[in-house]
Amino acid sequence: MPTASHLNNSLYFDFRAARRVPETHAWPGLHEHPVVDGGGAAAGTGDAVPVVDVRAPDAAARVARAAEQWGAFLVTGHGVPASLLARVEERIARMFALPAAEKMRAVRAPGEACGYGSPPISSSFSKRMWSEGYTFSPVSLRSDLRRLWPKAGDDYRLFCDVMEEFHKEMRQLADKLLELFLRALGLTGEQIAGVQAERKIGETMTATMHLNWYPRCPDPQRALGLIAHTDSGFFTFVLQSLVPGLQLFRRGPDRWVAVPAVPGAFVVNIGDLFHILTNGRFHSVYHRAVVNHDRDRISLGYFLGPPPHVKVAPLTEAVPRGRSPAYRAVTWPEYMAVRKKAFTTGGSALKMVSASAAAAAAEPDAL
Repeated sequence: MPTASHLNNSLYFDFRAARRVPETHAWPGLHEHPVVDGGGAAAGTGDAVPVVDVRAPDAAARVARAAEQWGAFLVTGHGVPASLLARVEERIARMFALPAAEKMRAVRAPGEACGYGSPPISSSFSKRMWSEGYTFSPVSLRSDLRRLWPKAGDDYRLFCDVMEEFHKEMRQLADKLLELFLRALGLTGEQIAGVQAERKIGETMTATMHLNWYPRCPDPQRALGLIAHTDSGFFTFVLQSLVPGLQLFRRGPDRWVAVPAVPGAFVVNIGDLFHILTNGRFHSVYHRAVVNHDRDRISLGYFLGPPPHVKVAPLTEAVPRGRSPAYRAVTWPEYMAVRKKAFTTGGSALKMVSASAAAAAAEPDAL
């Protein structure tokens, strides 16, 4: 049974027609570690994914614990209207339901940041993922999306309107969460103002939106929606439908923790550049997306990071007195180049940009 066809000179896989998982999409080693329930608060387990209500008086302390112990948490009390989130999810579902030929008009070419296709990270792996994606910049979405809807009809206008509204809400929430993160580091109001004046972190943060569709799968034990990875930027908000699929990696013993699908909540993942900014105190988190036999799943990643020309280095306030920073300064493009090398070698990009690695590289070869 054919499930792939060539459209616009690119290979399109028809997930709806698939009756089995072909070898191109079959991943080995998916079950090396057990999967446990991350909604375990009621059961009293230690694997309950932290929940932070940003309105709570102790929100900064909760953020600190979650960032140090997990690298991720669920955020509630954020004020983004539930009706808006429902419209966002509806528009994403309608977009991915478009005919293949229409979606392929916007296919992402090699090296392109925006457009339709497999997750950008997939180019580093030989196996293909059980998902489709669309990436765009919120500030240029109307021009980006004309590739998908060249006639700019009602679907185009409704999609752009709801995504612009969502971006406005999320940008305000990002500023609020950034201040919480800085307070969680122990910075005073005066120090936060100083960091903002010197580094201009909040003022210059850039946003990227990546939409994901994980179709139902005939054999979810063999397929993977998104390979295990850490995000590269500062932090990511994940809006996910009420079909669970996101999993976080935890050590001691090694296991995957299934993030519960909590209505109205966002998942927050800390990225590698924020790990560097906080000198490793708030650590990035390995995560992956699995697929479902009976139901489709939709998610939206709202990624925040620095402008490409800005060097990211540990905050002075995050480095213990008398110690040197654990990481060298690096721009986002520089870090992505290191990360790509790490994918191919199986190494750690964060270790490659550690201060000790930089010092070792600067030493002359031993004779």
